Amino acid sequence: MLRHMMPAIRATLLIAFLSGLFFPALITVLAQLMFPDQANGSLLRNHKGEVIGSKLIGQNFSRREYFHPRPSAAGSGYAGEASSGTNLGPTSAKLFLGQSDDPASKDIDESFAGVKQLAEKYREENHFSKNEKVPVDAVTRSGSGLDPHISQANALMQARRIAKARSIDLNVITDIIEKHTESRDLGIFGEPRVNVLMLNLALDQLGR
Repeated sequence: MLRHMMPAIRATLLIAFLSGLFFPALITVLAQLMFPDQANGSLLRNHKGEVIGSKLIGQNFSRREYFHPRPSAAGSGYAGEASSGTNLGPTSAKLFLGQSDDPASKDIDESFAGVKQLAEKYREENHFSKNEKVPVDAVTRSGSGLDPHISQANALMQARRIAKARSIDLNVITDIIEKHTESRDLGIFGEPRVNVLMLNLALDQLGR
């Protein structure tokens, strides 16, 4: 009986070694040699060497002198362990109204800001009129809730607020946006975009 079991035992141990140890170790070594930045989470550090975030995961910025990200529905916001969108469709009253004073909207979640509230907040923060159109990514949440980018149009609309808060020329801010604009993937997929954390790091390097 043992004579029949030994080949199966040897095969099991060999497969466990190849798939559980050798292959993962090989991929780890190759990743560290060929793509060290991506393999280590695309982490960004400040001048003290402290990790302040990742290029791949958005984070909240609310101060006037910084670019603000798009809204997030991941956990309490940008939570990697709770990555998710809202799963609300374009006909959803909750998606549009969010918190509402309308008696007919009793099912609206008062803790959830809808497109209407987000648009009002965006206009107020950036000193726009009530009729000013706002970028769609400023009032909608991404499918992952972790999107680190905003559209170039969104960044440009925030530029005036930031220039005023930092007491610097508006052209300095627009130049930073232009330098950090990422083009479409392979030249055809997606839209031009900017990484919010990278923009804010560039702002801090101005020393103002």
